[in-house]
Amino acid sequence: MEPDVLYVDAGDVLTSAGSAAGIDLCLHLIRRDLGPRAANQVARRLVMPPHREGGQAQYIDEPVSKRSGSALAPLMDAVRATLAEDWSIVRMAAKTAMSTRTFQRHFVSTMGVPAGEWLLAERMGRARELLEETDLSVDDIALQVGFGAAATLRNHFRTRLGTSPGYCRRRFNASEAS
Repeated sequence: MEPDVLYVDAGDVLTSAGSAAGIDLCLHLIRRDLGPRAANQVARRLVMPPHREGGQAQYIDEPVSKRSGSALAPLMDAVRATLAEDWSIVRMAAKTAMSTRTFQRHFVSTMGVPAGEWLLAERMGRARELLEETDLSVDDIALQVGFGAAATLRNHFRTRLGTSPGYCRRRFNASEAS
């Protein structure tokens, strides 16, 4: 028994810590057999992270809107398409033609999290995808997702995920695993 992990892959024997961890184990099998892209696609459909470390806080990469057809959808698409840009609350509010205060209230009521938290989660999710699917340097990834510097990216990984970008890459990048 390993108390700090969600699942164990011991070759012929695979076990999970419970039913939710069983889904994590299934994603692990998909990642192992079909690659990280396939596992990431399945995880997105399940609205869950492609990998959770044991002992870390659970998180959802992309909170699901409480209301379909939200007025925030065009903003969210624009932000996701240009993560490297400076997306301040003021800029996001202007993009939705709302005052800053109204925008913040609307965002939280629609998404369940403040806009800044959502933006950080989007940047972290994209950084994980780039680490898993490309050979870009940590510096280049930090720039592409809007963190500006590798040190900032590393700090967010340590604070949010309890790990490092290097560990994430070694663990989940198909070219690193081979």
